[in-house]
Order: sequence, then structure tokens, then C-alpha cells
Amino acid sequence: MQFKFLILINLLFTLLSCNNMNISQYKNHSPQLKLEEFFNGKINGWGIIQDWRGNIVKKFDVKMIGTWQGNIGTLTEDFSYYDGKKEQRIWKITKLENNTYQGEAADIINKATGKIAGNAASWKYQMDLTIDGRVFRIKFDDWMWQLNDGVVINRSYLKKFGFTIAELTLFMQKTK
Repeated sequence: MQFKFLILINLLFTLLSCNNMNISQYKNHSPQLKLEEFFNGKINGWGIIQDWRGNIVKKFDVKMIGTWQGNIGTLTEDFSYYDGKKEQRIWKITKLENNTYQGEAADIINKATGKIAGNAASWKYQMDLTIDGRVFRIKFDDWMWQLNDGVVINRSYLKKFGFTIAELTLFMQKTK
């Protein structure tokens, strides 16, 4: 019995310690991510959402248009899910000091906070999601990495009570 308990405790610590990335580890990585450049103009994206077991539960395409006026950006995201559902989110992003950002959208609780280092960006925010008719407040641990050729990969870890309950993977590419 004690052995099973120790395995369970070890597993719990492993799960809780997962995904504790630090943005500063990417400070010397390239190509450098510049939100004001990448999210300026048209971007196409393709993504999946996986449950905590790794099963794909949603697939989607997204068309984005970003504009910037000084330190203020607007990003309009139009999602088309493979099940026919459509969704739009409009972000207002403000560049602050020291490579930090704030973001607001109608369905975001309070404000999203972001930081960039090298080729990576880390965002933290909360959102109320409706799942099977019930509303759940979910924390997002959102990571983006700039790749070559105008491509950014976005990984979001959706958390409830500190546990990752779903993951979102999104590939984005600038269009001409």
C-alpha cells in the first residue's frame, strides 16, 4: 500500500511540475519574435484541441487580421471549427515596457499578460468556456515560438485547479 501511495505522490508532483517553462530560457533563440510585426496584416492558422488524454476533440481554421497604431494593436480572429461552429475574438494588445504586453478581449477575464524573450512569447489569462452547456473558468498558459518563413507555433495549456485539462496547438503563417 505504501508503495502505491509513493507512486501516486510522485505522479502528482510530476503532473504539477510539468510545463513550468521560463520565458528567459529563450532570450538568445532566433528568429526573434516581434508581435507588432507578426500580428500586422493577414495571418492564416490551423489548430487542434486535445483533451487531457491526448484525444483530439476539436479541429479548426482561423483567419486573423492585425493592425498596429504605435504601441496599441488590434487582432481580429475568425475561427471556423470543423463541426460548423463559428467564433470571433477581437484582441486589443498594448505593448508595455521591458518586452511585456497586456491583452483584452470581450471573453477574457480581466487582462491577459504577456512577455517576450528571443523567439518566444508567454501569455497568461483566464476565460470562461462553455462545455456541454456548463460554464467553466479556465486558466490559459499560452506559449508562442517564432520559426522561419513567417511561421509561429502556439501551444496553450488549459488548466483547472492547477491541472492541465486540455491543450491547444495552433500553427500560424503570415500571408501576402
